[in-house]
Amino acid sequence: MTELINILFNPLSNGIMTVLTGMSVVYWLFMFLMGDGVHLFDADADIDLHPTPDVTDVDGSHDIATEGGDHAHHHHTDTDANTEPGFFAKAMDYINVGKVPIMLIVTLFKFIGWIITIISSLFIDVASWGIKSVLILIPVFIVTFILMHFLTKPLAKMFKTIGYNGEESHDFLGRMGKMRASIEGKKIGSAEFIIQQDPIRLNVVSHNGEKIGYGDDVIIVDESKDKKYYYVTKEITIDNI
Repeated sequence: MTELINILFNPLSNGIMTVLTGMSVVYWLFMFLMGDGVHLFDADADIDLHPTPDVTDVDGSHDIATEGGDHAHHHHTDTDANTEPGFFAKAMDYINVGKVPIMLIVTLFKFIGWIITIISSLFIDVASWGIKSVLILIPVFIVTFILMHFLTKPLAKMFKTIGYNGEESHDFLGRMGKMRASIEGKKIGSAEFIIQQDPIRLNVVSHNGEKIGYGDDVIIVDESKDKKYYYVTKEITIDNI
């Protein structure tokens, strides 16, 4: 027993991953005891929890091209549809975030990383590195990230089969959120919304082109035809009803 505990918490890298993985175990136990964990595999509940495939955490703001700049009628060009996603968005798509519940991905990432870290400590004398043993986590995380792409593929197919295909646009309409970027005119930014206690970020554009600053409260009033972003405004008006 003492030897097992020593392996789990020594060296420091093992201890860090053991604690992180333990936190996820406690989370899922808590969700199960509260009766919320089962919603993960409930198709109807997933619709409320899952962001659309175009949901990304936008790094800054991007311009969108609209023919004639007519936001009211939402005329989009091919340039709009082909807006290049940022590095973070590509990385999240690589491990199927948006197709598999984020908490499941985080838990799986921790678990795989934990296993690799423990195994590496058995074959490499990481303990002799002292506090520098944490450096082993850099290649461990890189390897784990690559493996996650293949491990989440079957999960993505399973969740798609049970109806985890993203929310319909009307499920987001009227939701209140907070801007995490500044937008104006045709620029795309990100806003954070709380969906059943889970924070998610959506690509958003100012509905009428007005400037909306970082931290401003916004409401979703419409969705683009290509389903890549949502239109938001700072306040409810007659036009939004």
